[in-house]
Amino acid sequence: QAQLVESGGGLVQPGESLTLSCLASGFTFSQFAISWYRQVPGKVHELIGTITSTGLSTIYHASAKGRFAITRTDAKNTAYLQLNNLQPGDTAVYLCNARRATAEYWGQGTQVTVSS
Repeated sequence: QAQLVESGGGLVQPGESLTLSCLASGFTFSQFAISWYRQVPGKVHELIGTITSTGLSTIYHASAKGRFAITRTDAKNTAYLQLNNLQPGDTAVYLCNARRATAEYWGQGTQVTVSS
């Protein structure tokens, strides 16, 4: 059974950093592009960025450029989202998504709260 499990969220103060992880199982992780999204209650998912299956290209939403970074380690079936200089407006549930052709999987998300 395909599964994605996010971890690493928590409560941080403005200006701090976090690294989120997305651990995959039940499918061939290396063949899938991985995207990170975030969701605030009452709003649609906001795409943060996508790393290709090869890891050679990463595309970021304009709001994420310069502060967030997506990487992957296929040997560990894990993708990462580095969040830097976090601000209260970054408070959200962060989710990872794996996609290849017609196959798509979602994790349950991890909560990030930025507050002083």
